[in-house]
Amino acid sequence: MSEKKRTQKETLLKVWGYIKKYQILVVLSIAFAGIVVALTLYLPILIGEAIDYIIEPGKVDFTVIRGILVKTAVIAVFTAILQWIMNTINNKITYQVIADIRKDAFEQLQILPLKYMDGHPVGDVVSRVITDADQFADGLLMGFSQLFTGVVTILGTLLFMLSIHPGITMVVVFLTPLSLLVANYIAKNTFSLFKEQSVTRGEQTAYIDEMIGNQKIVQAFSREDISLEVFDDTNERLEKCSLKAIFFSSLTNPCTRFINSLVYAGVALSGAVVAVRSGGITIGGLSCFLSYAKQYTKPFNEISSVITELQNSIACAGRIFDLLEETPQIPEPEDAIWMEEADGNISFTDVSFSYVPEQKLIQNLNLIVEPGQKIAIVGPTGCGKTTLINLLMRFYDVTKGAISVDGNDIRNITRKSLRKNYGMVLQDTWLKEGTVFENIAMGKSDATMEEVIRAAKEAHAHSFIKRLPDGYHTYLTEEGGSLSQGQKQLICIARIMLLLPPMLILDEATSSIDTRTEMKIQEAFGKLMEGRVSFIVAHRLSTIRDADVILVMKDGNIIEQGNHDVLLAKKGFYYELYHSQ
Repeated sequence: MSEKKRTQKETLLKVWGYIKKYQILVVLSIAFAGIVVALTLYLPILIGEAIDYIIEPGKVDFTVIRGILVKTAVIAVFTAILQWIMNTINNKITYQVIADIRKDAFEQLQILPLKYMDGHPVGDVVSRVITDADQFADGLLMGFSQLFTGVVTILGTLLFMLSIHPGITMVVVFLTPLSLLVANYIAKNTFSLFKEQSVTRGEQTAYIDEMIGNQKIVQAFSREDISLEVFDDTNERLEKCSLKAIFFSSLTNPCTRFINSLVYAGVALSGAVVAVRSGGITIGGLSCFLSYAKQYTKPFNEISSVITELQNSIACAGRIFDLLEETPQIPEPEDAIWMEEADGNISFTDVSFSYVPEQKLIQNLNLIVEPGQKIAIVGPTGCGKTTLINLLMRFYDVTKGAISVDGNDIRNITRKSLRKNYGMVLQDTWLKEGTVFENIAMGKSDATMEEVIRAAKEAHAHSFIKRLPDGYHTYLTEEGGSLSQGQKQLICIARIMLLLPPMLILDEATSSIDTRTEMKIQEAFGKLMEGRVSFIVAHRLSTIRDADVILVMKDGNIIEQGNHDVLLAKKGFYYELYHSQ
């Protein structure tokens, strides 16, 4: 569901879906709110009684007043304890709901197709799960802590005032709807502003994430000033929409306070007239009534503030639910096959695929790969080389046709077992926060130090790892710390040497490594590839001359196929590519 079509009602229904799991706590919260309000409203009655026992100088009943004050103190302490319990329950409900939403959001990210992450800035996704969830929590907590209590206070004070003097109560009843009308009008007009604020905040977070992650590139191309200009523009737009949202929402409180002051003045005036002319209400009763009038109008101010905060939180919740309602990747069939160890028989049958329906990429691709073959994929940028890898790993599903491994359509094989049978080394390195040992053993959690060292030696990474401050126990960040791009790539190669998977995918696996080390690694790869299917994406054609089959791709189609010598003899597109280097 798109953000534009989502209404407040739909968002609130989704929120209730999470809250109703804790409906027992909600009932307890409402019950405690009722008790707290009842006791709070009982206190003015006691104070009014105490005032009525102060008749005139020399005629003060201190014995009765002392008893009333002791009773008042006990009730006040008991009310404070109950209010603390109620607030604890409200915190429990709020943060448990937010924890559930964040958990579902993170689980959703695990099953979303890769195209979602390709089409959304990382910072915006992070903003939805972290910032928007925090904003929603603030509004939800305010709703529980003030909304329930406010509503119960309004109902309670009305009943108490009716019991004291119905006529004066009618003055209050007729004037207070003005507060609700004003608050409702402002709330409706501020929702869109808070929504714009939330979207702009996500855009800003995404841009900051992009700039921090690519700081070297920014500095290398001297784009600091341009980056600042873009950030200033986004920041200025966020400032403007935030100021508008806060300004219009802040009108609620003073407007309702003005109306509530009118109510209080009306009660005081009408009550004084009744007390003087007819004696229909005592001084203590009028004091009690004025206290109720103030308590009656106070929740309207609080509720107006809550409504304003809820507009913001509902807008933020809507962005989270948009993420939760994104279409997940195609689920695996219940009878999906768990592939233990593939033989390496791979076939493409009439495969068609495109990232965007109107822009065709791979069309009617047919290919048969036998166990032990080394398949090289070459062609100009954008011809579909990496797309072919994405389809093999099932990061994307084919639009038409089928890809089979050992005679089974990969859509009938569990993703986990399929990907476990592939070993990938890409031009982009994958590192996680942890030690060098943990990074090499990422795909084999039970690996021993001896196995990791053996794999590192085969990848020619052992020598530089030993020179690190703590050797294999040196802690690395996701960016690799002080490691060069070539060293990070060697660690990734060591992973494959440790796993020894039955199928290999090498996408410019040695692009950042010096020529001497590359020659040694190519020898190691040669041994590793024996008896295994290997897909090699290469730009340097000199590195794939010994491939069993070279697939020459152009515009998503395989236009030439054969080994190096056969393709050179054809003097076709491969011949032109080879001699251009």
